[in-house]
Amino acid sequence: MADIAIISGSASDQKIVDKAKAVLDEKGVPYEYRIISAHRNPDELDEYVKTAQVKVFICIAGLSAALPGVVASKTDKPVIGVPVSSALGGLDALLSIVQMPKGVPVACVGIDNAANAAHLALRILNIK
Repeated sequence: MADIAIISGSASDQKIVDKAKAVLDEKGVPYEYRIISAHRNPDELDEYVKTAQVKVFICIAGLSAALPGVVASKTDKPVIGVPVSSALGGLDALLSIVQMPKGVPVACVGIDNAANAAHLALRILNIK
């Protein structure tokens, strides 16, 4: 059973996803990976977040980067957002992730820095 879920909003985020996967693979920590868009597949995302038996979500998204906030609004589990570089160099995604409303916390790592998201998830789970 996996303790960490990695969700990306698009298959085009694969290079960033691979950075998180590499850290978790190196540590031998099992994870689940899904591509689910908050905009195109809201019902699928809702069902996955409600049924996933994980302890931490890593959400990788660009542009409006709604994915981490939507996931955080549906769970009380920790959510880590990874902004993906895009037309504005990822600043649009970064600002979207860090500006969550009160009561909907999302941790945020640097632009394209999914490796740090994986390291943070491991710290949250106290896995060394």
